[in-house]
Amino acid sequence: MKDLLQYNKQFVEQRQYLPYQTSKHPDKSLAILTCMDTRLTNLLPDALGLKNGDAVFIKNAGAWVMHPFGSIIRSLLVAIYEQDVNTIWVVGHTDCGAQHLSAPTMIEKMKNRGISAETIQLLSTYDPDFDTMLHGIVDVGKSVQETVTFLQEHPLIPHDVTIKGFIVDTTTGKLSPCD
Repeated sequence: MKDLLQYNKQFVEQRQYLPYQTSKHPDKSLAILTCMDTRLTNLLPDALGLKNGDAVFIKNAGAWVMHPFGSIIRSLLVAIYEQDVNTIWVVGHTDCGAQHLSAPTMIEKMKNRGISAETIQLLSTYDPDFDTMLHGIVDVGKSVQETVTFLQEHPLIPHDVTIKGFIVDTTTGKLSPCD
């Protein structure tokens, strides 16, 4: 990690940040909800020809909205009402790691890392969606379409916001619409 901090120091000293300066309003009035998969960090913007400042990127595991008033919705509302976004793209991807998640496996890994069974039980009773949060998606296309529908029907997202779903191929960058 020390090398990252050293690089950052040189980056700032050499003013390498200048090409990235832009306003908080995305030039294309676009927000993209996508997966946190590391393969998408550069691939997705490059495959779409987006440069810094063109779009708001919101990332989580699986590009999945779990709660109608959680952090993903909050971020989208800020994008719409404060950053003038009028288009939302939900972009899933091939070979998504969220497809392989299992609540029992994740809970076992938590216990192996020192999270007590009591803590897990308490959280399970506090939040009835605890297990749902930990399970994977079965079909990326279906998951993307469900998220699109969820957003289209959300009471705080205006009907004039265009919402579309896509799957990006993590090898080639090809974007395919989700219908």
